[in-house]
Amino acid sequence: MENQAYKPRIADVLLEEQLEASGMVLIQGAKWCGKTTTAKQQAKSVLYLNDPKTKSANLHLAETTVDLLLEGATPRLLDEWQLAPQLWDAARFVVDQRGEEGQFIFTGSAVPAKRDKNSHTGTGRAAWITMRPMSLWESGDSSGQVSLGDLFDGRFSPCRMEHNDLKHIAYLLCRGGWPKAVGKSERVALRQACNYVDAVATQEISDVDDVSRDEQSTRRLLRSYARHQATQASVATIVSDMSANDSTSMSENAVSSYLTALRKIFVIEDMEAWNPNLRSKSAIRTSDTRYFVDPSIGTAALRIGPLDLIKDLKAFGTLFETMAVRDLRVYADALDGRVYHFRDSNGLECDTVLHRNNGTYGLIEVKIGGDTNIEEGAANLLSLASKIDTDKMPEPSFMMVLTAVGEYAYRRKDGVFVVPIGCLKP
Repeated sequence: MENQAYKPRIADVLLEEQLEASGMVLIQGAKWCGKTTTAKQQAKSVLYLNDPKTKSANLHLAETTVDLLLEGATPRLLDEWQLAPQLWDAARFVVDQRGEEGQFIFTGSAVPAKRDKNSHTGTGRAAWITMRPMSLWESGDSSGQVSLGDLFDGRFSPCRMEHNDLKHIAYLLCRGGWPKAVGKSERVALRQACNYVDAVATQEISDVDDVSRDEQSTRRLLRSYARHQATQASVATIVSDMSANDSTSMSENAVSSYLTALRKIFVIEDMEAWNPNLRSKSAIRTSDTRYFVDPSIGTAALRIGPLDLIKDLKAFGTLFETMAVRDLRVYADALDGRVYHFRDSNGLECDTVLHRNNGTYGLIEVKIGGDTNIEEGAANLLSLASKIDTDKMPEPSFMMVLTAVGEYAYRRKDGVFVVPIGCLKP
């Protein structure tokens, strides 16, 4: 019954390919994003490190007879392996001895707190997959009429969208891509996003490295981070914002420590800057752009819902960009690429650059929709494209304004595509 209810994930193919190429594969990502369920689709045996009935015995065996925990049909899934980091070296040694690929799948929702610095990296034996909450294509909320892969290959067919209003997108943004929320009633789905933030603030942020952190300070920080989505806000700016919006303050060092913990449990995933070859002398800004791994973390932290977003289009725009980035990151994994942000010293900006490992790339601006926003986004894209030194790197494969709403996906006369997010797929 479990397999029948399983919604296929883009990570399914990535995991299958990596098991053919590597002795051990680590799937990492936020809790509740579906890592274990995805891994179980291909695992032949499973060890749950955090099973309350066997956790004590598992951790004891990890210290004394670790090989026993690795016995079982392969691929063997070692779930929440960060509880016993010594499993990594033990599995790596077994992979060397067996000389075969596809032996172990590790899943973890946190970077190990006590991993030995001298532990083997796994180079040559291990592969890594980062899973995120579901994209709209994976959750069944995108029709998939427009393929990013097709755009890279020069193929596109205009199409008409249905059921693509602002209220619906606002709900999908607040619900997030958590697999257990998909298909639930709106009330239940929105509650689950709040439960996630509650778990982070009350337990997860302290459990990651056994450092006690204050719940209310965590909540204040998450609210500030939500207000600074899609910006390059410095830690000092976040500290100032927290002080202005709450009575108590935190030092920059304290905030940095909290942010490091949130990265270790994959709550935040900031975006690196893109560094292309330009004809102009403009300096490229290298600060990372702030993002949650899922937009629902921001709305839940702020305790706002779909109707609140519709009334505050500025907040809608920044949190919609977080949703768009989440989806583009998932799709980029399928296309063997990564997503970056561009900004130069003159203020020219491009929200996302999907850069593939083969050197091709697409320029993407994220907008709610409407003629003015689309015109602004297209102008930014065309301006950036004109500054790229095509003697040193190729022209962009495509330029696209990705919108929250819109009745059609189409190609403008200037070559820029306008695509609603509800019809996009990898």
